[in-house]
Amino acid sequence: MSDGHVRVGVIGRGFGARVVAPVFAQTEGCTVVDVVSPRDDAAVAKLCARDDVDLVSIHSPPFLHLEHVRRAVAARHAVLCDKPFGRNAGEAAQMLELARAAGVVHLVNYEFRCHPVRSQLRALVRSGAVGEVEHVQWTSWLSGWRTPLRPFGWVFDAEQGGGWVRAYGSHNIDFLRWTFGEIADATAALRTAIGERPDSTGRLHRCTAETGFTATLCTETGVSIAIDSTATAPVERPNRVTLIGRDGILEMKSDNVHEIGGWIERHDRNGTSELFRLAQRGDNHRLEMLPWAERVRDAVRRGTADPDAPTFADGLACAVVMDGLTRDRDAALSRAARPPPGS
Repeated sequence: MSDGHVRVGVIGRGFGARVVAPVFAQTEGCTVVDVVSPRDDAAVAKLCARDDVDLVSIHSPPFLHLEHVRRAVAARHAVLCDKPFGRNAGEAAQMLELARAAGVVHLVNYEFRCHPVRSQLRALVRSGAVGEVEHVQWTSWLSGWRTPLRPFGWVFDAEQGGGWVRAYGSHNIDFLRWTFGEIADATAALRTAIGERPDSTGRLHRCTAETGFTATLCTETGVSIAIDSTATAPVERPNRVTLIGRDGILEMKSDNVHEIGGWIERHDRNGTSELFRLAQRGDNHRLEMLPWAERVRDAVRRGTADPDAPTFADGLACAVVMDGLTRDRDAALSRAARPPPGS
């Protein structure tokens, strides 16, 4: 790093190339030195070995996270790793240990902490806008895996770290931990709306990972939480979060269908009042990634993350919760994979 200029190497030809690399390229004080395919092992090794890289931004599938983090931290690079941060808590713990041993800045790409509507909701909770929160209800009806039908890939394979809990629910869990503290208990009913999908060649594959889930969680402080979410709704509807406090209710809607943004209302004995509203056009992911990239840049410059930035420790804590939500499914898949007795 020269004169505070952060040089970024990106691993990922999907979200990494489409969103992350362009955002870092337009972030003041950052330069993108290369974008490589996560499945090109030689290119990944070459990128991680470069001397002119300060940050390796990893946006590979979760089954490659551990290997890519291992290579990046071995070269003493700061690391930004995408969620769900490995396939399970075991891999997440290994990545945290590797980063701590290397003494490098380590961050997880929970960029939705920088979404203005969600961050405003958290600020209202922490200011006591409805008193002590007792219950949270979160619904997300999304259609991206159904309309049009998404071809089979790792997101539909549980053993590769796929499934809606990890692909999307990871962001929910991170926000809930960040806002209300650690989650003490977590269970879920998983559902797979479409049992088989064709790959890009038309060959059918069985889907072992969920496309929707209904979860019940409880924080260490006693906040009860209900999440109902799907990626295979026939039509997409705005996300809705309802927080029930002792003195009132906060209701957030976040509309990613027609425009980026959302609004927050407070309901109490005196009626309803609007507290916040945001509306703009454009790529929803860039709305969070632009301010998040600046925080990542500053963490690399300082050599330490700011207190509200999600680190590998947060990634591990979320992975533990996600393992709890998928425990029954994963146990059933493990039993099915074992050879029969006497074979």
